[in-house]
Amino acid sequence: MNLIKKIPGTALVLMGAFCLSFGGIIVKSFEGANLWQILFWRQTFFSIVVLLYLLYVYKRNIIKSFYVSGLPGLVAGLFLSIGFSAYVFAMYHTTVANTLFIITTETIFLALFGYIFLKEKINLVTFISIILGMSGVLLIIGSSLSVQSSSQLIGNIVAFIMPISFAVLIIVVRKYPKVDMVPSQFIAGVSAALIGYLVAGKLSISYHDLFLGFLAGTFQIGFGFIMITIGSRTTHAAVVGILMLTEAVFGPLWAWLFINEIPPLTVIMGGAIIIFAIIFEFFFDKRTN
Repeated sequence: MNLIKKIPGTALVLMGAFCLSFGGIIVKSFEGANLWQILFWRQTFFSIVVLLYLLYVYKRNIIKSFYVSGLPGLVAGLFLSIGFSAYVFAMYHTTVANTLFIITTETIFLALFGYIFLKEKINLVTFISIILGMSGVLLIIGSSLSVQSSSQLIGNIVAFIMPISFAVLIIVVRKYPKVDMVPSQFIAGVSAALIGYLVAGKLSISYHDLFLGFLAGTFQIGFGFIMITIGSRTTHAAVVGILMLTEAVFGPLWAWLFINEIPPLTVIMGGAIIIFAIIFEFFFDKRTN
């Protein structure tokens, strides 16, 4: 695990966002599980991954790690658990495209919260990157953001909980950079799994869906959020927001490759703009080096 801590924070956040980009295709690939069953199994496997990480790092001092993270870790964990629940809910009630767009508003929330709570100034390079990145996302989504039903409207509204909860997590991590906030991930996982358990009714699902729950909980959000949490300690909040746009680039790509959902030209163009925004941030913002 010491090797992970030697990796630059920006690289960790980027790799974490890459893992998260598989979320849409995984959730949409479930055969018979309802959204609350998906939430339970996804967060159960996620909690196991985080627990194994904490046991490896802290061994007998694992309980102390939760104590050290204190109230900020508890708050971050509870906010994130609500975000996890909102993610699965939104995927069921609105389109993947809408969900991906709304998630990318975390860029705005991170820059805003970072300025308000951490006094992190938004320099010209980051501001340009934000504008470019959001422009690329808008181009990807196009007219698909239009609300077509009351269910979709609810899904869109609930989806906005995700970027806000994520922004809260990152701000807490940035506020206390010397405190390991990975324990808050375990709190988030267990809390979200409990929500799924209470609402799902029955938990039995097919082996196919169980494997997808395992994949989502371990690789997608397990590895993803651990790397993002560690990387965010040394990465400015606004920069984290820019790097997280990677999720919006690769999400449609996986849908194209694995479920033959061919993206239109606007998606390709928008993805190119977002990639350029990320490269622009890496090469011209001294805070990423």
